[in-house]
Amino acid sequence: MALLRIRKYPDPVLKIPAQPVTQIDGSVASLIESMVQTMFAAPGIGLAAPQVGDSRRIIVIDADHDNPGRRVLKLINPEIVEIEGKVTWEEACLSVVDYSAEVQRASRIVVRALTLEEREVEIEAQQFLAVVFQHELDHLDGKLFIDRISRLKRELYRRKLQKLIREGKVPSYDSFAAET
Repeated sequence: MALLRIRKYPDPVLKIPAQPVTQIDGSVASLIESMVQTMFAAPGIGLAAPQVGDSRRIIVIDADHDNPGRRVLKLINPEIVEIEGKVTWEEACLSVVDYSAEVQRASRIVVRALTLEEREVEIEAQQFLAVVFQHELDHLDGKLFIDRISRLKRELYRRKLQKLIREGKVPSYDSFAAET
């Protein structure tokens, strides 16, 4: 499988809500396997299809630090069906360069999704895993974790990013667009 290019903020593809997968076929399986390889290479613990420029509702997650690769979740059309409690967690993102911030999320959720075998599954997640799920599902809705922080913090990040671009430490969005 091929490694995919992870899109970086402010790439507009990250703001477009993903569309449901209507047919699970070889192209979906191939995308998922490439997403898993890309997530591990990054390295990351989750990746949503919009982060690699694909506007389908697909996520992959491997949040088991003790056993990496043993229980990779590959989910199609995931949705949160139950939510409760609140937790604040420090989040970062493969699509948001050099920044992390505390974000408030639900502390417990239940996610319903399809597997590659077209089997419907429900996964209960608490604390860290619940946060990871919510973070990845936000990508499917065209949101980044920085959309959940204060306007002031978001503006400070934008200024920091502009400085990194000017210093040549991070490519500008224009150079990302030229690669497509």
